[in-house]
Amino acid sequence: MRTIYVNDCGPKPAPCVATIGFFDGVHRGHRFLIDRVAAAARASGLESTVITFDRHPRQVLHSDYIPQLLSTFEMKLRLLAATAVDNCAVLRFDERLARLSARDFMEYVLRDRLNVRKLVIGYDNRFGHDRAEGFDDYVRHGCELGIDVVLNPAFVVDGLDLSSSLIRKLVTAGDVATANRYLGYRYCIEGHVVAGFQEGRKIGFPTANIDLSASEQLVPGCGVYAVTVEVDHDGQQREGMMNIGSRPTFGGQTVTVEVNIFRFAADLYGRTLTVTFADRIREERKFKDTAALARQLMKDQLQIERQFEKEKEHEESSC
Repeated sequence: MRTIYVNDCGPKPAPCVATIGFFDGVHRGHRFLIDRVAAAARASGLESTVITFDRHPRQVLHSDYIPQLLSTFEMKLRLLAATAVDNCAVLRFDERLARLSARDFMEYVLRDRLNVRKLVIGYDNRFGHDRAEGFDDYVRHGCELGIDVVLNPAFVVDGLDLSSSLIRKLVTAGDVATANRYLGYRYCIEGHVVAGFQEGRKIGFPTANIDLSASEQLVPGCGVYAVTVEVDHDGQQREGMMNIGSRPTFGGQTVTVEVNIFRFAADLYGRTLTVTFADRIREERKFKDTAALARQLMKDQLQIERQFEKEKEHEESSC
């Protein structure tokens, strides 16, 4: 996939079939749409292009908006690169772009700048100033501008129209197993390790405290999770368990995100961890003392290790 950072100058790309959206998480519904775009492009002898933005539009439209996203911009590009699309055109979303009407956007950006000949619209996508117009308007504008506009149906799972907002609700509720099924891959978050309270170390379960204060990613709901952990993007997945919560046994008041990597003793301070969620195994709860907590953590580790072992056995039997 070629990534094109769109500006007012530069060469005009080849004629293409395109779709447009924020594509948070690049979930199965997005990939269904992108596959249709790629197929239509091949049938027409054109290139396929996904058009997206460098930031969430609401960050420009509402100054107090704090994103809670399924993927960082870098993650989104990696996920898009794994699809069949030829190009990803990245638009800088600013006030000037936000003021464009749907017709002006289609004329000056889609036709004149990106050479779009066919536009495939997601079932729930609207664009243009204040999102004031809809699909029928896009078709009318397209007829005037020489852009064929078609509607892509929703991707339905479990009787639900799959969307990023639906998956965000699942992640917020801690139901990462269902979220993963809808995403088509396992949800992950990324952050730097900072100094923590070191209470886990005292009971035999040292944890790395992950700072997500500057992250725009959505943190799953409180609980204990089966996870794998990659250190500094080294490609090695290490099994572990993550606790998201306020540490009620220790009288904590603020939510922390801490991970214990099984049988791992290296210093992690300042390093980047990518934590991938397999499942939530239980809710966070207060124990009568640290000894009771330690016993539960031992049970949690055994349960997680058995779960990952079963996954490996299943993968081997499927080969």
